[in-house]
Amino acid sequence: MLVLTRKANQTINIGDNIKIKVVEIGNGFVKLGIEAPYDLPIYREELYEKLKQLNVESAKLDMDKLKDFLEIKNT
Repeated sequence: MLVLTRKANQTINIGDNIKIKVVEIGNGFVKLGIEAPYDLPIYREELYEKLKQLNVESAKLDMDKLKDFLEIKNT
C-alpha cells in the first residue's frame, strides 16, 4: 500500500485520467473529490462489499423457480 500525506487542496494523480483531491480536512474526517471517467465505477467500500454480497446471493438462484417464474417448460 502506498501511503501519501496531502494537505487540503492538494491532488493525487492515478494514471492519466484519475485525480483525487483533498477537498476538506475536519475533526476526524477527510473529504475527497474524485475526477475519473464516467465509465469507471467508484464505490465506498461498504457499498462495494454489499454489492458483492448481493451478486453472490443472486448467483445462488434456484433454476427451477426461475423457470417457473419465466414460464419455461422443461424439455
